Amino acid sequence: MNTALDHSYRGEHPVRTLAYLFKEDRFKLVVAVFAFLFKHSPTWLLPLITANVINIVIGHRPIVELWGNTAVLLALLLLNHPFHLLYVRCMHGAIRRVGVNLRSALCRRMQQLSIGYHSRVSAAVLQTKVIRDVESIEQTSQQASDMGLSALTTLVGGLVVIAFRVPAAIPVLLVVVPTAAFLVMRLRTRLREDNESFRREVETLSSRISEMTTLIPITRAHGLERDALHRVDGTLTKVLRKGLKLDLLNGSFGALAWILLNALGVAFLTGSALIAYYQVIPITAGDVVMLTTFFTTLTSAVTSLLSLTPVISKGLASVRSIGEVLQAPDLEHNEGKVKIDSVRGEVEFRDVGFSYGEPGEPPAVTGLTLRAVPGETIALVGPSGAGKSTVLNLVIGFLRPTSGRILLDGRDMETVDMRTYRRFMSVVPQESILFEGSIRENVTYGLADVSEERLTRALRDANALEFVERLPAGLDTVVGERGARLSGGQRQRLAIARALIRDPRVLILDEATSALDSRSEALIQQALARLVAGRTVFVVAHRLSTIRNADRIAVMRDGGIVEVGTHEELMRLRGVYAGLQQAQLA
Repeated sequence: MNTALDHSYRGEHPVRTLAYLFKEDRFKLVVAVFAFLFKHSPTWLLPLITANVINIVIGHRPIVELWGNTAVLLALLLLNHPFHLLYVRCMHGAIRRVGVNLRSALCRRMQQLSIGYHSRVSAAVLQTKVIRDVESIEQTSQQASDMGLSALTTLVGGLVVIAFRVPAAIPVLLVVVPTAAFLVMRLRTRLREDNESFRREVETLSSRISEMTTLIPITRAHGLERDALHRVDGTLTKVLRKGLKLDLLNGSFGALAWILLNALGVAFLTGSALIAYYQVIPITAGDVVMLTTFFTTLTSAVTSLLSLTPVISKGLASVRSIGEVLQAPDLEHNEGKVKIDSVRGEVEFRDVGFSYGEPGEPPAVTGLTLRAVPGETIALVGPSGAGKSTVLNLVIGFLRPTSGRILLDGRDMETVDMRTYRRFMSVVPQESILFEGSIRENVTYGLADVSEERLTRALRDANALEFVERLPAGLDTVVGERGARLSGGQRQRLAIARALIRDPRVLILDEATSALDSRSEALIQQALARLVAGRTVFVVAHRLSTIRNADRIAVMRDGGIVEVGTHEELMRLRGVYAGLQQAQLA
């Protein structure tokens, strides 16, 4: 399913990329094309059969010829249904499979891309690529196959019939039909431009309405309802004027396109009739009807092909957009590295430096040397921008040092398969992340066959069991998107339960109590005390009172460590840490 990851997209024309994506379904695409030829054949055979019927009637030819032509047409019409289903199964099935494969490949690649990449590219952009860009490719492929095959088979089939029946008409049609299609397209282009102008006005109105609804509390509080309505009314008036102008233009250009196409059809009919009347070339009355019908049909086919250009351009742009993610080089590489099956919890930084690579920005971490022994709690404190979060991401392995080394139990982390290391790690972030599911599913996320006893113990140790048992559905209560049905303290206690149930050897706490009220903070501090026992812990805390009992406190500034010690040692030192304490107490 995920062969889309094996392809190189960089610098390649998107048409070639599409050909690669459909590579596995080549046979089905060939079957689909032949099925379409059969199902669509009445479109370009009907004018020929109509001409035959007219000639049979006018020439009083044997009635059996009438029944023969009718039987052929009915047979082709009846075959339309099974061949159409075969076409849909093969063509649309291939397109749907490509869409599924692309979405799967994008999701896999997002799991492989580094956290640095995800910090630069917003989640909304990636979501758009997975949903909208893939949808655009599916729609482009479907429209190009449905409309494109329809137009091409009509065009080729019609020209073959005419070449067989009235070959002298081919040069005329090859000149007149493209000219008519070009003129019609020019009128449609003007209509598109005016529609785009109206669309922009509607978007402005949407923005105004959104702004008005957001500001309703302020508007009502200051008695500014009249002013708010006046702003919206002004935009509504513009939309009204643009809409009426657009309707008139659409009506005018639509009528002109209709008149032009039909006038050319009348001219072609008259010319064909005169040629038949004076026998300039030997054509019958039926041939005149056939040629006139084909003129309209072929013109519509060429117009359809021309109208596919913007649709195909949009689809190819989406192919390029998806290729940017599938070919992004910023990956976390784990293949071929050492898989570990146990962790003691010794983490050592040796002269570690890290830079995000932004021009003009100083390194986020520089010259960092620090060793955490198994079971030790190390707190990182310091002003905003000191490098604390970068250090946590280095411990997790989201970031890799640009200089120096980080050792895990004496082994260079560059040589370790980080996926196996993270099985022995848990993270409790500042904002707990829950997904739309039950409490049971959120706490046991990624674990199989978790016993009720183990789950209950983790919830109890996290001080979460008391509120879970009060919920109507208990463990099966659905928490809502991002845990919206729970309070901040409840969400954080579930995050701690999720960490406890994994029994990690290395624990990361990133300001886990910074946004909570005093009661929730007290419950969570009790839960954290149980969580950190016997584990190597790296903790970042905004409130210094929460890390007083840490084994060591590392004070950071400008990406480096300026002080290390216990709370009492650092207070006696009267340095940076003491100053931070005094500032918070003040």
